Amino acid sequence: MSLGLTIFTIVHVLISLVGIFSGFVVLAGLLSARRLDGWTAIFLTSTVLTSVTGFFFPVHRFMPSHGVGILSLVVLSIAIYARYGRNLTGRWRWAYVVTAMLAFYFNMFVLVAQLFAKVPALKALAPTQSEPPFGITQLSVLLVFVALTIAAARRFHNFSTSAPILPPVATSP
Repeated sequence: MSLGLTIFTIVHVLISLVGIFSGFVVLAGLLSARRLDGWTAIFLTSTVLTSVTGFFFPVHRFMPSHGVGILSLVVLSIAIYARYGRNLTGRWRWAYVVTAMLAFYFNMFVLVAQLFAKVPALKALAPTQSEPPFGITQLSVLLVFVALTIAAARRFHNFSTSAPILPPVATSP
């Protein structure tokens, strides 16, 4: 692998990890009915960049990762529009939660696939990623994300966009 490709890979992986970490923070915010605007911007930006940079790796055929990248960009466009274009009004709040968490799930799906491809102990369990340990792990991640997304949609639904982020400060008489 050339030095340029090595550097590009490292940058892509770091952006992916930022997206995953910030995704956990955004999920925690959704579960506690907090918007977390700064973390949301980091999550959405890094997740878009992860998907976009994934298309610049030198491959000569369409791969499953390309399909995941395309799906991720589609759901991210809806999440970004719901969050910034529609300001989470009405049903756009639900659309934001579902699409943002779906994009987060796609990041985790790829993370699991990369771990099974790169970590020797996991690769030994599923060398072609068609073996039961890989499928069971991916199914488990999917089920956890479905449950967390449902919980987040229910809890974040009660969030008021007009409510102050900080409690009011008492003034002295």
